[in-house]
Amino acid sequence: MSAIFTGRRKTSVARLRISRGAGTVTLNGRDFADYLPTEKQRAQVLEPLVVLEQVGQWDIDARVVGGGTTGQAGALRHALARALAAQDPEWRAPLKAAGMLTRDARAVERKKYGLKKARRAPQFSKR
Repeated sequence: MSAIFTGRRKTSVARLRISRGAGTVTLNGRDFADYLPTEKQRAQVLEPLVVLEQVGQWDIDARVVGGGTTGQAGALRHALARALAAQDPEWRAPLKAAGMLTRDARAVERKKYGLKKARRAPQFSKR
């Protein structure tokens, strides 16, 4: 029985299971290439495997909710890095050095009253 690993980015949450296999990636029941539109996002998700030189050796089955595709790709990368670190304790150091085990806390700043956006003030008129 394999454990479920969680990754987060912006408002996205990814839950995934990994198992040894041919390297198939399934996201929300769909193929990897169909779900993420850009090559940059697909490369970001597989970055932990590239760092550990494990590309094509793990099957990934993931469920992703919330946010957009960029946040979801970041959440998947975080969850995959956590899953791989749990598989072999020696893999933790290179993943940590690459910054993949740290949750990226950047998110959209809230809008404040009296302003048009988070920091954008209404245009000043002298007369």
